[in-house]
Amino acid sequence: MGVHRITSEAAKYYAMRERILGSGISLLGAASEKINEIDRDTAERLGDLASHLLPHSPGYAGKLMAVTARLFWAVAGVQEKEWEFKELDDIEREIEELKSKVES
Repeated sequence: MGVHRITSEAAKYYAMRERILGSGISLLGAASEKINEIDRDTAERLGDLASHLLPHSPGYAGKLMAVTARLFWAVAGVQEKEWEFKELDDIEREIEELKSKVES
């Protein structure tokens, strides 16, 4: 009762994607609240993170990832970059690295 098990590979991937996407959006939101305290390198990396989340973001979240990436890059003073695909595991590591910079 009330216990849901994730058994198929597709369901496991979906759950992982949702967890990482949620962590990334939370980090971008926290960073936006501290935007005046964030150095340019971190702002650029946050823009990179948003661009890496784009292919994994469904619907309106995906549309906002492009906007978010451009805004963080503008704050960092860099030009819009090429959009590249990164695997979810790599994005998760990127989130953990950036989390320490944003939260400090």
